[in-house]
Amino acid sequence: MTIELFNDGQHQCLLFNDLVADDNEETVQANQFLIVSGGEGALIDPSGNITYNPLTLAMTKFLPKKNLKYLFASHQDPDIIGSLDKWLYSTQCQLYVSQLWSRFVPHFCNLNRADGRIVGIPDQGMPVPLKHSTLHAIPAHFLHAEGNFQFYDSRSKILFTGDMGASLVKADSISTPIRSREEFFDQLHTMSGFHRRYMVSNKVCRFWVNMVRNMDVHMLVPQHGRYLTGEAIDAFLDWIENLQCGIDLFTQEHYRFHAYHAEAATLNSNKQVSEIS
Repeated sequence: MTIELFNDGQHQCLLFNDLVADDNEETVQANQFLIVSGGEGALIDPSGNITYNPLTLAMTKFLPKKNLKYLFASHQDPDIIGSLDKWLYSTQCQLYVSQLWSRFVPHFCNLNRADGRIVGIPDQGMPVPLKHSTLHAIPAHFLHAEGNFQFYDSRSKILFTGDMGASLVKADSISTPIRSREEFFDQLHTMSGFHRRYMVSNKVCRFWVNMVRNMDVHMLVPQHGRYLTGEAIDAFLDWIENLQCGIDLFTQEHYRFHAYHAEAATLNSNKQVSEIS
């Protein structure tokens, strides 16, 4: 399904949510985003190889592939930018990604494919001009990657948040946003476990919330699951601001070598060798 998030006749923001079947428990549902502004395009978090062909077919209904000018990656994970080699091969676009990952993501590519095509975003972020808007790379470091950016479209007032705000749901439930505080807390069970593990600490969550509260955000759109509007945005900010997560939850008990696990693995391996012999 293609979801139109914004369209004023000159500038359009689209979400693709079900390009890969989500009945496979070995893959995670992921959203991809296309911005079409005055005939030129940008893809945000275009995902991995299994998504490349269906995403190409979906986007060409709205933009000729030759008019794709930019790729934006919130961070370096395969579900974010694993298809980089194919996009660089089939278009003339450039990739914008944290300068921390700009020397790592070429490992997704064949030799020399990425040369001169990757722009490292400095830690403080940067604006990138589109035909009828500006896409701002917004710092979101350690949420969850060390070098992490979100992307704010100044015309639509949409903040594309990567893993922040993600919910683990089926694709067919993403067609409508979460709008109210009541619905947000009703859906919190789809978000809480993910954020407790993938966000690094409450400290950086609070820094991020302070930044977002000073922005004009009409829509908060993550890379996984449903997007948020209206009262649900404030409800999410209130919740994540106080969340204990990541290293806040870890103790020395999580960093212990359990010898009996190693012994059990050795015994099991010896048994298998003996059975084969």
